[in-house]
Amino acid sequence: MYLLYLDDSGDVDDPKINHFVLGGVAIFERQTHWIGKELDAIAARFDPADPAAVELHGNPMVQGNRGWKAFSQNDRITAIQDSLRVFERVHTKNKAFAVVIEKGSVKDKDPVEHAFELLINRFDRYLQKLHRQGDTQRGLLVMDKSSYENRFQGLARNFRDNGHSWGQLRNLSEVPLFVDSRATRLIQLADLVAYSIFRSFERGDDRFLPLFKHRFEQDALGSSLVPWLVPPGDKITSAAVVSTHSTTISKENGTVKQVEVIEEVVAISAEGAPAKGQTLP
Repeated sequence: MYLLYLDDSGDVDDPKINHFVLGGVAIFERQTHWIGKELDAIAARFDPADPAAVELHGNPMVQGNRGWKAFSQNDRITAIQDSLRVFERVHTKNKAFAVVIEKGSVKDKDPVEHAFELLINRFDRYLQKLHRQGDTQRGLLVMDKSSYENRFQGLARNFRDNGHSWGQLRNLSEVPLFVDSRATRLIQLADLVAYSIFRSFERGDDRFLPLFKHRFEQDALGSSLVPWLVPPGDKITSAAVVSTHSTTISKENGTVKQVEVIEEVVAISAEGAPAKGQTLP
């Protein structure tokens, strides 16, 4: 079984914040213990006597609040980067999954529900891919307890029983399991992944995302880092590299003049129409 640990980053109700991220890591069940042990060792840098009392949480670590102010910024940032490197070193079948919603591009949709539908579809597609390769596995979503809990459970049940916008879920064994992030290092790792992506899209801070961006699942539709970013027309407010390859965009007065795509980039418009040459996930 693959456990997809998920967390979110970005307040959907804050008008000053432009992006909402739902993301995390899919880990084979037999590897969670060892990953947790490596993350425990990083937490022990800050409380050797009781590392379990240290929660690896992206925003407080970067901002230096909730008890993190006592430690230097360099030590805090290094701990985040080292935690992400733990994931970077695991077996290549363990993948990162994320959806980035630019809130202004989904005015007619709930960004949280939209992100969840896109992400759960991509995870199910990955499990289908493993099955075609002779590695049949079921999946389970493990999520941080939040105000979205009831909504996610209902959506997952509906997608499993009645299908979603692009088909039927076939490989998830149950509705999502919700846990306290303080109780599991893997949810804390999901938080670091989601927050790293949020920092990159919202703040242009690339101290973290490059450490693991090659771990996103790649299939015929592109990367499992899915941005829903491009508004109608030829105006662009955000541009994203969503595969391990590069995209170069030059703008003049906000209008796209040149786009060079080395491999495959998925960018979806506000109306839900795929970018040129792409299909919906």
